[in-house]
Amino acid sequence: MSDFLKDIIKETGNEYATLVSEGVEAGDVDSFIDTGSLAFNALLSGSIYGGMPSNKITAIAGEAATGKTFFALGIVKAFLDKNKDAGVIYFESESALTKDLVESRGVDSTRMVVVPVATVQEFRHQSIKVIDKYLEQKEEDRKPMMFVLDSLGMLSTTKEMTDTAEGKETRDMTRSQIVKAAFRVLTLKLGKAKVPMIMTNHTYDVIGSMFPQKEMGGGSGLKYAASNIVYLSKRKEKDGKDVIGNVIHCLNYKSRLTKENAKIDVRLTYKHGLERHYGLLDLAIKHGIFKSVSTRIELPDGTKQYAKTINNEPDKFFTKDVLSKIDEAAKKEFLYGAE
Repeated sequence: MSDFLKDIIKETGNEYATLVSEGVEAGDVDSFIDTGSLAFNALLSGSIYGGMPSNKITAIAGEAATGKTFFALGIVKAFLDKNKDAGVIYFESESALTKDLVESRGVDSTRMVVVPVATVQEFRHQSIKVIDKYLEQKEEDRKPMMFVLDSLGMLSTTKEMTDTAEGKETRDMTRSQIVKAAFRVLTLKLGKAKVPMIMTNHTYDVIGSMFPQKEMGGGSGLKYAASNIVYLSKRKEKDGKDVIGNVIHCLNYKSRLTKENAKIDVRLTYKHGLERHYGLLDLAIKHGIFKSVSTRIELPDGTKQYAKTINNEPDKFFTKDVLSKIDEAAKKEFLYGAE
């Protein structure tokens, strides 16, 4: 039967077809991209040492000013820092990205290409052109690459652009179908090329819902294409009276790898960007690695510290042994069937 099935694969001429026993090239996740935040890694993959799937789309959605671009740039920085010969293709639709902004987040701007796009069709054409060029290289010659689209919500369509030029104020009712068509092609190609993609998008309040509910724009196409969809909300983080950044609440709205509706907090500061250890303290307390005693935290050695001290000096308190225990806790917290 095995030989017959291999003949069937040849007969179809489908470059993505394969025996499952040999691995599903465009589907299997064999590695992860460190996001720069150990807690966010755990939310996406079930391990603080994991992160974004290396061949899937991860969508980051939220209302205006929730830090989506800063969050994406934090992940880009972590990716480039870890892979010294990597590159990032950043498709930008908001005309908000500047050289100063990128470099202020610590991103190596010599390894990041910004591609302005105005319509879904333009993004589809240019992204597929880039990925096809990447796939032309021999596999051993391909350097790590990441795609970013910031943001899907701001992309228009060719029809909307034409109607606007002609003074018409009609809405393109086919936009969601166009988005879905774009990702039908791109998702497979990203999987084959082992190229991760971050996508930002806007959320809006659902009108008429019995309970307060957020929904992501762009139709159902992205919901099917993305491996993970994380909704962001935020609160300001202060040091005394000074605002030093934001604590970002992350809700795992959809995931093919970890539990949906799981939540973590990460901290994005103006000085340090996405902080690596923030969010681990809550996980350590919940699973008994640290204990909450009155206003302080009791550590495994019996000493007590304030939570603020632990979060501000993480390398001192999150030792290798503690991190190993937190990783085991993360598996129980975020992976299906890992109780």
